[in-house]
Amino acid sequence: MLALTSVWTTVLLAAAVALGPLATDMYLPALPALGEAMAVGTDQVQLTLSVYMAGFALAQLLCGPLADRFGRKPVMIAGFVLFAGASLGCALATNIETLTLCRFLQALGGSTGPVLGRAAIRDIYAPRDAARIMALLASIMALAPAIAPTLGGLMLDTLGWASIFLALAGYALVTTVVVAFGIPEPMKAEYRQPLRLGSLWHNYRSIASDISFLGYTLTNALVFSGLFAFLSGSSFVLIDFLEVSPRHFGLFFAFMVAGYITGNLTAMRLSHRLVPDQLLLRGLGIAAAGGSLMAGLAMAEVFNVWAVIIPQAIFMTGVGMVLPQTMAGALANFPRMAGSASALFGFVQMTVAACVGALVGHLHTGTSLVMASIIAIAALAALVVYLLLVQRFPAPGFEPTAEA
Repeated sequence: MLALTSVWTTVLLAAAVALGPLATDMYLPALPALGEAMAVGTDQVQLTLSVYMAGFALAQLLCGPLADRFGRKPVMIAGFVLFAGASLGCALATNIETLTLCRFLQALGGSTGPVLGRAAIRDIYAPRDAARIMALLASIMALAPAIAPTLGGLMLDTLGWASIFLALAGYALVTTVVVAFGIPEPMKAEYRQPLRLGSLWHNYRSIASDISFLGYTLTNALVFSGLFAFLSGSSFVLIDFLEVSPRHFGLFFAFMVAGYITGNLTAMRLSHRLVPDQLLLRGLGIAAAGGSLMAGLAMAEVFNVWAVIIPQAIFMTGVGMVLPQTMAGALANFPRMAGSASALFGFVQMTVAACVGALVGHLHTGTSLVMASIIAIAALAALVVYLLLVQRFPAPGFEPTAEA
């Protein structure tokens, strides 16, 4: 077993957390092909993405309290085994209804990675240190979406869409072994919570009534929904509208990931000189600028790949600065309920993202305008929530110099 504070523990946690995003990013190039293979429209294919996010959101409300009672590792391992089985079901699906159901089950298992990865970081580190470690974890995780769409596009071209889900099942099984034998249980025994309905209700009510938790969580959810708007619409915009081949889709997607990594690394470097409040303001400003630029170009009918990719890379630079700070800030006040707090945080994040993703699919007109407009609105809304809630009600242990 590795030491909890070892950098390799962070790497292994990142590999576990990446399972959920991989289930989205790897099959993005296959969305148009799935519609053709199953003879359904864009909205029904896109529903497999939104249903995944909805399942992801709901499952977190259960896996967080379970982890607070039984520990992080047992729940994470059980989730990954479920994910592997559901991925196999996706590969064997012959109609959109079966695929959608298996995607929902896949989400139930995959949700354990992000929820319990965040909780484990909070178990191991103090709030300010946790923000830096989450930025490092996010940078490592960003390698997955940088590689996944390209790999998914190659597999689609050579082996067909089912091979993507078979690869996800294999990754889940490997991750199960890694977590089981490579990472110690991070949760302190004295922090275990009783698994009673009254206790769960009390814990969630206590967390949801914390105004600083709401501020960080809503800011995160809105800026994340801008990212998910791109995930929901990018394959239809780039592949169907702008005629990018599935094989090359991931290469353009990598520009977005490069922006995200840049934001993560910038946040890590500046965290020694700036308080999280200052990092959040800068990150949200960059995200709003990128989203507004994309929307402005779309309104001006500038329709080409770079009019989408460059603004999205700018947006993602801001997202890379914002997400680690909001994650750590939301959990800062709950060392004894980190699993439940992470679960409620993730539920809000994924619920908002699922609604936005469904909106992109429903309103899609064949160009980039709808996707770009929603990204811009999400970024600006996140900035407004930050100004109204986070700046006025920062988490005390996370923003020790906020009043100064």
